[in-house]
Amino acid sequence: MSESPAKVAIDAMGGDYAPQEIVKGAVQAAEKDGVELMLVGREDAIQRELKKYDVSGLPIRVVNAGEVIREGESPVAALRQKVDASVLVAMRLVKEGAADAVVSMGHTGAVMVSAIGILGKLEGISQPTAGTALVGLAPNTVVFDLGPNADCKPRDLLSFAVIGAAVARKVLHIGNPTVALLSNGAEEGKGNLLVKKACPLFKQSNFNFIGNVEGNDILSGKVNVIVCDGFTGNILLKFCEGLGESIIERLRVSLDKRLPREELDAIVSDVFALTHIADVIGGGMIYGVNGVVWIGHGRAKAAQVAESIRQIKLVVEANLLEEIRSGLGML
Repeated sequence: MSESPAKVAIDAMGGDYAPQEIVKGAVQAAEKDGVELMLVGREDAIQRELKKYDVSGLPIRVVNAGEVIREGESPVAALRQKVDASVLVAMRLVKEGAADAVVSMGHTGAVMVSAIGILGKLEGISQPTAGTALVGLAPNTVVFDLGPNADCKPRDLLSFAVIGAAVARKVLHIGNPTVALLSNGAEEGKGNLLVKKACPLFKQSNFNFIGNVEGNDILSGKVNVIVCDGFTGNILLKFCEGLGESIIERLRVSLDKRLPREELDAIVSDVFALTHIADVIGGGMIYGVNGVVWIGHGRAKAAQVAESIRQIKLVVEANLLEEIRSGLGML
C-alpha cells in the first residue's frame, strides 16, 4: 500500500446535479478522507462552486475540460466528437499516472466506453464486470456479475471469480474466500449449460471452490463470492431492491399508527440501507479495466459523492487492481 495519499480525478460535470453537488461532495471528502482531488471540467463553473467553501489548505485542484457529455447522447459518437469532454480528460489523468482513480456520476455508457478506450481492459477480461455485496444482511458475500455481461462463456465466470475473490481479500479482509456458482441446485450436475460447463473449470482452479449454491444461500453467509452471468445477477439485484421497497411500504402501512414518526423513519432507513447498497454508497466500480474507475448514480447528491470518493480511496490503498491482475495471470 502506498504511503502517499490517493489521487482521485473527479468528473465534476457528470451527474444530474453537477457541478454543484459534485464539488460540494468533493470538498467534504477532502476535509475528512485524506485524498488529493482533481476536479475536472469547466474551470469557471467549478471555481464558482469552490468559492462557496473554505478550501484553503485542502488538496484540491481544478483541471480544465471544455466539453460535457449529456444523457441521451450516443457515448461512442460523443466521445469521438468531444475530445475535451470532462470524463475523457479524467481518464487520461489516470492513463498518464497523474491520478490513481476516476470518479464520475455522469453518463454510464460514456464512462464505460471511455474507460475501455483509454485505459483498456485487463488481460484475460473479455468485458468489464460489476459486483458488490447484494444486501447488507450478508455483508461478506459479493456477487459477480450484476449486469454488464448478460451472455457469458464459462471462462468469463472464472474471471468474475478472480475479481470477486480479490475484492473479498483486499476490501473485506477475508483470507481465503469461498467461491461458488449460483445454480438451481446445490448438487453437482445441476444448473444450465453455462454452469455445467463452468463447474469443472472451477474445480481445477486455485479457488476455494465449494460447488453450487442456490438462491436461498445468498443471505446465509456460507459463501464469500457467488458467481453468475449478468442476466441472472441483474435480476437478483433488482429483485432485492424491489423487495426492499415493498417491505418499506408494508412497514409504513402497518406501523404508521403504532410508532412515532421518528422511530418509523429510522426503521425504514435501515431497511433501505440493507437492500439498496449501491444507492447508499453512491454507485460501484467497473472491474476489468486497466485502471480504478467508479461509476456513481446520476442523481447522486454531495453525501453520495463523498462516500464514492471514500470507497475509491479504500480500493486504491488496498492495491486491489494489482491483486486482480495477479489473479487473472494465474488463469
